[in-house]
Formats: sequence, structure tokens, C-alpha cells
Amino acid sequence: MDLSEKAWDLRYQNSDIGWDLGIISPPLKAYFDHLEDKNCKILIPGGGNSYEAEYLFAKGFKNVFVIDLSKTALYNLSNRVPNFPKSQLILGDFFDIKNTFDLVIEQTFFCAIHPSLRTKYVTKMHEILKPEGQLVGVLFNVPLYKDRPPFGGNTKEYKNYFKPYFNVDIFEPCYNSISSRRGREIFIKLTKK
Repeated sequence: MDLSEKAWDLRYQNSDIGWDLGIISPPLKAYFDHLEDKNCKILIPGGGNSYEAEYLFAKGFKNVFVIDLSKTALYNLSNRVPNFPKSQLILGDFFDIKNTFDLVIEQTFFCAIHPSLRTKYVTKMHEILKPEGQLVGVLFNVPLYKDRPPFGGNTKEYKNYFKPYFNVDIFEPCYNSISSRRGREIFIKLTKK
């Protein structure tokens, strides 16, 4: 299993991106539609083609950042949204990010990294969120694969990772997943302790 920058970029070049919905994830769209602070600083890690960033930007959220290992994915977003600030499209590794954010959006990133990195993911999220910052998004609530992404899991496992660092506001099955993911997703809203 190769999870290198080159391997991820090849997947985007070859459209080997089965996780990509081609649209914003409905649970995240519903959440974004209730966000009011257009000045909040938002990060979408492992954002890929990032329809979520496109949607937020179109709604007037101008402080949205996307980080991904794939230059092709970032190019795809830039091509779709030419006025999206290039300085907010970061080619790099999430674990190297130094900036801080009010909100981090989880959309297929947690399940893309190797499970051995999950503790590091949680501590890095805690580190980059400002006081009272939130981690909001969707996790798969199914076993999935052990040898390649997407790597799944379950609510109990996930809560064990997050509870030491976050207060759990919402951690429940999505009611508005697309049909192919219905019953397989958990919506999370966590606030930094």
C-alpha cells in the first residue's frame, strides 16, 4: 500500500477516486448552511477535489484553506474556482501544518490515512485548532479495508481517540447521507478541550 504524495497524485490523474462524490457531501452542506461567521478560518485537510471548499467560498467564506498531497487535486479545485486564492491551496502534508484554525472539516481524510496515524491525527487536530475550535465532519461507521484506504472503524473506537482532547457535541449516524453511504456515516462535531 503506497500512501505517498506521488501515489495520491496518480490516483487523481487517473480518476481512481471512488470516494469522490463529485458534489458537496450532503451532511456537510447542511452544516455549512447554518454557519454564520463568514470570517472564521477553516481548514479542509486531505481536501482532494474539495467541493466543500468550493461551496463555502461561493457562500462568502473567504478564509478557507485546503491542504492535500496531490497537486492534481488542488489544480482541479483551482480550475473550477479560478478566483479561489492560490495561497490558500497548500500542497503538503497535514501533519506538517503550522497554522491555527477556528474550524477543521473532516471529509474522507481520516479514513485515507493509515490507522496507525489516528492518534497523531487527533493530537495534530487539537494542536492546530484555536481555543474553542471545532472539528466537524463525517466518518465512516463500517469496517471497510485493512490493507488500503478507505480505512473504516466504528463509533466506540473513534470516541476513544477523540475524548481525551475534545468535548463531543455530536457523534451520531448521518440522517442525510447520499444513498450509497446511507447507514455507513457518522456526523461529528467536536470542540477542543
